[in-house]
Amino acid sequence: MRSEREQALAKTTLALMAECDVPPVPENYELFYAYAAGENPSVARVIGDMLVTRRPFTPAILQELRDRSSSRERAERAMGAIGANVTTQIDEVIAKLEAASKGAEDYGHTLSAARGELGGAHSPDELRKLVSNMISATKEMETKTHTLERELHASSQQVTDLKTQLESVRKESLTDPLTGIANRKAFDNELNAAINEARTNTQKLSLFMCDIDKFKLFNDTWGHQTGDQVLRLVANCLSENVKGRDTVARFGGEEFAVIVRHASVASAVVVAEQIRAHVQSKKLVKKSTGDVLGSVTISIGVAELTPGEVAASLIQRADACLYRAKHAGRNCVIGDNDPRFSELDIDAA
Repeated sequence: MRSEREQALAKTTLALMAECDVPPVPENYELFYAYAAGENPSVARVIGDMLVTRRPFTPAILQELRDRSSSRERAERAMGAIGANVTTQIDEVIAKLEAASKGAEDYGHTLSAARGELGGAHSPDELRKLVSNMISATKEMETKTHTLERELHASSQQVTDLKTQLESVRKESLTDPLTGIANRKAFDNELNAAINEARTNTQKLSLFMCDIDKFKLFNDTWGHQTGDQVLRLVANCLSENVKGRDTVARFGGEEFAVIVRHASVASAVVVAEQIRAHVQSKKLVKKSTGDVLGSVTISIGVAELTPGEVAASLIQRADACLYRAKHAGRNCVIGDNDPRFSELDIDAA
């Protein structure tokens, strides 16, 4: 049965790759096999979205998917190692507390016995011996208590260090390694949280979908390193022009998303236009030669959350605005309140 399933998955994988014009190399096969098998949900979700929208799997996108897949595996290994260390620390603390409890119990028995012996008639030598034994037992208990305090303090510090490592791994798993902004997983989490918050507090919420115009041309003309530079430039411009409560994320490939809290579509379009102008004002310089390569432009679609709407629908509407911005000539912003939204044909974008 397993062999039959694997053969079926292999056929599905190769068919998908052929349909999407993806080079049949091992690293790409591994990605699409994972998608067909339902593994790695975050990567599978991106591939699924691209299949639905029929967006091309460019070399940059394929590399990003491979990076995301390996990043997830690294995060899982790191979290597994941290979890094992935490378990070890807990076991050691429990053992220390059990030993301390046994020591306290023995000390209690010693005191009880001494109290009983004090009730009878004793010679001075017997009393001195009894007091000496009690002093010795008390000092031993003090030593054990101080040792336990030091060990528990050390364990506490180790657990704190592990918590710091865990937070670092968690942050890494939610960060796009190339641009340093939130990745798709973080975006999905933040968008769902923002929608719930907006619905609970009856607040406005808008979403940008941004795409770099003619990004493939940068890659084909100047190479992928320059393409990466373009992605970082746009990510920086987005981050510099939003408020702290908003979320900037790399949605996939050359597409970005911005969650704008407490903003109607009209207000969000104003911010989007500022971002568009800021990106256009930047001059792209090839680091290796100092050559000015020109300006980068982006197209932006903006949609406002409607009552009862879910995340997938909001993304779809913002994406539709984005495609209409592309069809309108690129380097522009179109919101779902824009007359051009209904006039333009999305299929022509």
